[in-house]
This record gives sequence, C-alpha cells and structure tokens, in this order.
Amino acid sequence: MNTARFLWRLVWFRPLFFWINSAAITTLLIIETVPGLVARDFFNKLAATHGNLDLWWYVALLVMAALGRIVCLVGCQLTNIPFMISTGALLQKNMFRRILDLPAARALPASTGEAISRFRDDVDGIGDVMITFNDLTATLVFTIIGLVVMFSINPLITLAVVVPLVLVVGVVNLASRRIEVYRKASREATGAVTGFLGEVFGAVQAVQIAGADEQVAGYFRKLNEARLNVTVRDRTFDQMLESIFWNTVNVCTGLILLFAGPALAGGTFTIGDFALFVYYLGIISDFTGLFGIVLARYKQAGVYFGRMARLLGGAPAPSLVAYSPVYLSGPLPALPGLPARQADPLRTLEVRDLTYHYADGGRGIAGIDLRLERGSFTVITGRIGAGKTTLVQTLLGLLPADRGTILWNGAPVADPATFFVPPQSAYTPQVPRLFSETLRDNILLGLPETAVDLPEALHLAVLEPDLTDMPDGLESKVGARGVRLSGGQIQRAAAARMFVRPADLLVFDDLSSALDVETENLLWARVFARPDSTVLAVSHRRAALRRADQIIVLHEGRVAAVGRLDDLLLTSPEMRHLWHGEADAGADEAAAVA
Repeated sequence: MNTARFLWRLVWFRPLFFWINSAAITTLLIIETVPGLVARDFFNKLAATHGNLDLWWYVALLVMAALGRIVCLVGCQLTNIPFMISTGALLQKNMFRRILDLPAARALPASTGEAISRFRDDVDGIGDVMITFNDLTATLVFTIIGLVVMFSINPLITLAVVVPLVLVVGVVNLASRRIEVYRKASREATGAVTGFLGEVFGAVQAVQIAGADEQVAGYFRKLNEARLNVTVRDRTFDQMLESIFWNTVNVCTGLILLFAGPALAGGTFTIGDFALFVYYLGIISDFTGLFGIVLARYKQAGVYFGRMARLLGGAPAPSLVAYSPVYLSGPLPALPGLPARQADPLRTLEVRDLTYHYADGGRGIAGIDLRLERGSFTVITGRIGAGKTTLVQTLLGLLPADRGTILWNGAPVADPATFFVPPQSAYTPQVPRLFSETLRDNILLGLPETAVDLPEALHLAVLEPDLTDMPDGLESKVGARGVRLSGGQIQRAAAARMFVRPADLLVFDDLSSALDVETENLLWARVFARPDSTVLAVSHRRAALRRADQIIVLHEGRVAAVGRLDDLLLTSPEMRHLWHGEADAGADEAAAVA
C-alpha cells in the first residue's frame, strides 16, 4: 500500500483548498515570530531605560499581528473543512461504486457494520492526517526562522535546545511499527462491535423468538471488552508518545535556564533574549510534537487505506483515489432514467454447464443446462438447499460462476452482472430489501415518475387494495427494512419496483411465499395478461407449478428433471415428493386456519 502516493493524489483532488489552507496556517505561524521579537526588544529596552518606554509602538505591532492571525484563522476554517469533506466523499464514492459493481451476493468482505466503520472512521482518519500535514509544514517554517534567529543570538544555547528535540524524533521512529499494530487492532475490534450491532438490529425478532437476549448481550459484552483492551492499549501508547513530545519543552526550558545563568552574568545573553527563547521554544516544541504525531498518523493512514482497499473486492488499490465529481454545493446532477438496451429483445435464453460452488464447503450448483423461450413461464423448484436461489443468482451474475456459458438469442453474455439489468432483465429476490423511506421512493428508487408507468406497476403487483388502507398511500413511510408492512406487502412492493422498470425477462425468487392463494393467482394472471411476458421463477407453490410451461427440478445442486407438471408427476420421484409435500403443507395450513 503506497500511502504517500495515495495522500498525494488526494491533495491534488482539491488542490486550491489544500494549498490555501497550507498558506494560511504557514502565514499564521510566520506572524507568530513577531511577538517574540517584540518581547525581546521590549525587555532589552526596559532593562536599559529603567521603564521609560514608548508602549504605543509595541501595542500597534501586537494588534497588527493579532489581526493577521484572525485573517489567517478564517482562511484555515474556510478551507480545511471543505477539503476534508470533499476528499472523504471521493473515497466513499469510490468504495460504494465498487461495491455496486461487484457480484451483489459477495459485495462485502465483512459485515455491514464493519463496512460502515471503514466508510466513517477510516475516511475521517485520512482527513485528519492530511490537515495535520499542513500544521507540520507551518511549524517547520516557524522552526527554521526561529532557530536562525536563536542561533544568531547564542549558538550554544540553541544547540542545547535542539538536541532533545532530535532525540524525541528518534524515539518516534523506533515506535512507528508499534503504532501501526495497535491502530490496526483497535480498528478491527471497533469493526467487530459495529458489525455485530448491525446484525442484531436486523434480527431483533429472531433473538426474541429464540429467547437469546442474555446470550446476545453476553457476546456483545465480550466484544466490547476485547475492544476496550486494544483501544486502551492503542490510546495509552498514543498518549505516552504525545506526552514525550509535549513535555520536551519543559526539558528544553530547563536547559535554557541552565545555560542562560552564566551567559546573563557574562553579558552575552539578555533578559530580552531569554524571553524570545522561551516564546519561540513553545512553538518549536510544537513542531517536534507534530512531527511525531504526523509520523504516527501516517502509519495509521496506511492501516486506513488497507482496510478501505479490501472493500474494493480485488480491484486495483489506486482506484480508491481515482478522481470523479463530488457535489458538495449547488444543484445535484440529474438522475439517469431507464438504462439503454444492450441486446436484441429476448427470443431465447440458454444456459450451458453453469457451475458455482461456495468456498465454505463446496455447496452450490453444477452442470446446469436450461433453455427459456420468449413468452414462457419457467419454474425452478426443489427441496431446501437444492440450489434454487444459487442458480438464479449465478445466472444473473450476483454470484461469479466457476464455469458455464449463458447465451442471449444465441450470443454469449460476457458479464452477466452488468447485462441482466433492465431492460434485459428485472429481479425480485427471496428477501426483498426496503429502505426507511416512503413506499413511492422504494418503488421508484430515483426514477422520474413521469418516465415510468407507476399505476401499471402497482396494478401488476396487486398493491391497489393495500394503498387504499394506508392513510398516506404511496407517501406512507415503510420503516427500517419495511417493518411497517406485512411480509406480502414487502414482496409486492419489491415486485412493483421490478415492474416499474420494463424488462424482457422477469426473475422472481419465491415471490409468492408470503402471499395468500387468491392474491398469488391474481398476480400471475396480471403478469401473463401482458403480451410476451417471459418469467423465470423459483417457487414450490401449486399455483405457479400448474401454470408453468416447464419445471426445472433441482436436487443437490443438479438438474434432476425437466418438463411440465403432469409429465414430471409420472416420471420424476423428486417431483412427486415435492408435490405431495406441498399438498401436506397445504392441508396442515388449512387445518390450522380451521
């Protein structure tokens, strides 16, 4: 990880903000040399004239210096925040773009909470590092000027002050590796806590049903104890180094006093010189402290960049700092409409030898062959764990196939993940995700309402009766993950989201599992009332199996049988098992209702 190159790229993303900030804070510290010179002249004249001084001249100089400081401070504040926000937005945008480009089922290498930690804490850490570089540059300029002035007054005392500062820099270099180790452990422990919290918030009902409140709380305490241990170690080491940096000034002040006594007695060092040395020493020691802090944060920046790069899912690390527009003010760019068609309208879809195995045990699908014709209804069915969802996700590019060929109208599909989107294909997953926004926003997801047929999408999804029962209709807030809706409403809202984006191929993963029989039959009837509707659906429901033009029966990741329902019930033991199992489940459900 080339930390220096990445930081340099970020500097030139918004160079005006960075360099104005650098110039402002450097000018600010150059101005800080004035009070030291004023103090030296004041005390020397005070000693020589026994109190007869023209104070207005000194007051005027100090007021001018103060006004200059105010101007520079305003310049710093007007530039450092926009710079940090814009560079942070660039990093977050590049990570988010790559996550959306990856096969969706494997987009995050860790939990959602851990990803949020990288988006928030690591990005903020990079901004802190970069602005601190400007502070270091400014104190370096002051240090050079101050040491030149001090050396011209008394070289011996100046050298006595510089030696401890150099020793502190050496200590920081020796400690730099330990800084990196401690910060990495601290970030990983924080990510574990936030990741677990995200999982708990998404599974509150499951925890309550299982009566696992105490166990979950106990594990959360365990994670926090681990985080506490590594964070205390990280912060203690950090504070210890800072203590060394900032207390160096006390050592140097003592050395000035030690050497100043004989020099004052010999007349080679004045009270004014002593005042200047002590004043300059405070800021020079800031340089030493900042040097150590910047070096420590530079090591930490390498950790931050490494953690963020792991979200890129194999993309080159420099893409993390690739330039692209970010919008912090003014109007936002217009949202894109429906994507353009990438291929001819669907006539046939063929899959040959499609194979995918999960890395954690070899489960998956193998050697899948299938063919869909335009206007047909194909149902994929099988037992739990047979590979139904895996097949659909691999076909659509949400999982990266190990091997296999996908043909659209006889032409190979090179990148299923980017090809199987509207208007070629639209997809409703087994567990739809809704956002904590209005129902309208969840369906449109940014599409201009004037560019789509929203009433038709609501009609196809059989959502009109539900809207009449909602006081705010389409403006109803659905809550986190659609918590304010029923399971069937969530599935039909996701279906409406799909229908509002016209596509040749409609893919449903167990869409009707939360629907009653009447609503399910009505939904399929409306879908196939449209001309040339082509559907690929994962389902075990009788309504879908009866309507299907072909059924693909999966067993342990392979195709066990293909055909229409009547034929499969005669020829496929696996289909008979599934059919009678569905019949038994339906009878149990009817008995429970009765």
